[in-house]
Amino acid sequence: MEFRTEHDMLGEKNIPLKAYWGIHTQRALENFPLYSGVVSLPLMKAMAMVKKACALANKDLGYLTPEKASVVISVCDEIMAGKLNDQFPLDALQGGAGTSTNMNLNEVIANRGLEIMGRARGDYAALHPLEDANLHQSTNDVYPTALKVALILGVRSLSETTALLQGAFQRKEKEFAGIIKLGRTEMQDAVPITLGAEFSGMAEAVSRDRWRTFKCEERLRVVNIGGTAVGTGLGAPRDYIFLVIEKLREVTGLGVCRAENMMGDTAHADTFVEVSGILKAHAVNILKISNDLRLMNMLGEIVLPSVQAGSSIMPGKVNPVILEAVSQAGLKVIAQDGLVTQAASRGTGQIIEFMPLLADALLGAVDLLVKADGMLTAHIDGIKADEDRCRHYVDRSRTLITAFVPVVGYDRCQALLKEFDDIKEDNLRAFLNRRLGVEIVNKTLAPHNLVGLGHR
Repeated sequence: MEFRTEHDMLGEKNIPLKAYWGIHTQRALENFPLYSGVVSLPLMKAMAMVKKACALANKDLGYLTPEKASVVISVCDEIMAGKLNDQFPLDALQGGAGTSTNMNLNEVIANRGLEIMGRARGDYAALHPLEDANLHQSTNDVYPTALKVALILGVRSLSETTALLQGAFQRKEKEFAGIIKLGRTEMQDAVPITLGAEFSGMAEAVSRDRWRTFKCEERLRVVNIGGTAVGTGLGAPRDYIFLVIEKLREVTGLGVCRAENMMGDTAHADTFVEVSGILKAHAVNILKISNDLRLMNMLGEIVLPSVQAGSSIMPGKVNPVILEAVSQAGLKVIAQDGLVTQAASRGTGQIIEFMPLLADALLGAVDLLVKADGMLTAHIDGIKADEDRCRHYVDRSRTLITAFVPVVGYDRCQALLKEFDDIKEDNLRAFLNRRLGVEIVNKTLAPHNLVGLGHR
């Protein structure tokens, strides 16, 4: 491998000649060999959007020459298009509050820009990672702003996939509306309901997730770009601070706005914790739903789509693997919410040192939920109901008598149940047909009667 040599305040390093990154990135590669996964590409693309907005503001105000600005903007466009993905190799977990990630981007912009200008990589006198690519910026305003941009785009995608999941449950709600089954509480038989109503409850839970996720964008629109290191704007011209937010709106197409108190927005990450909590709520719902569906499948009330053989030793076994995978995604999102909470709470003074962990956990949670929702939606569409099995459980459950309390009274129901137990039959509905009459039983147990709001 051929190398070039770059220098910094600590000395010099050999950099692979073909790499667009520079010495700061090379040191970070050696300093943080955690192998936890590379920095999120959506974050890098969002950071390129921020860098482009900064370059446009600096160009319009005359702080960056038209030639340099044009090159920086061109490289940012390439990064946003995914053309330089292999130039961002850093571990997601790193010290320095994300400085290494910011410098990685600055160096790639500078060196790719130098190539466009017909100059050698590392010829920073012509285009500098800090003096030009990072002009009037710091990690502390670029990184959180980019994270919010990436999250807005992420939660928009999640809101769309959640809407599709809600639609899948609503289709099953209609399909299963006339199928009577047992409700269950505390792993015991409860009163009769309809299978459609049970899927309706799932759809409603997901609809709340959809609304909460959609509203996340409002929490994320306030950014601190222009605040530089601690939110005071020190090191950036006043006209730039006011213009850069307008440029960021143009570049991203998002309704972002500058924080009124940028020190507060720089020093505190509570917004990210709030968003993480909303993602956790969705994870909780899909976990609960997946568990309920597995139970219903085990009981034979529904039949899940068969997607793969389930055992290496038991022929013919098919497991609910999609629901198990979705459950694991939900569990991981819940765990990542804890990481976001810890990272946000352990900042000191005017900085959140553990922003890389926070970003990795939060963006990872969004990505997991988008994929889990997609898997679950396709799986729900393939569910079939076993109406006979549902009816079998209903007809033989002692809790069926509860539906008749408004019709014949509590004491009469209690007496009927005692008589049923005494004669040791196993089909309560058949017994009630004989004692109360088929017409009364059918009317009482009609699907619309069981799930109507109260009795008439």
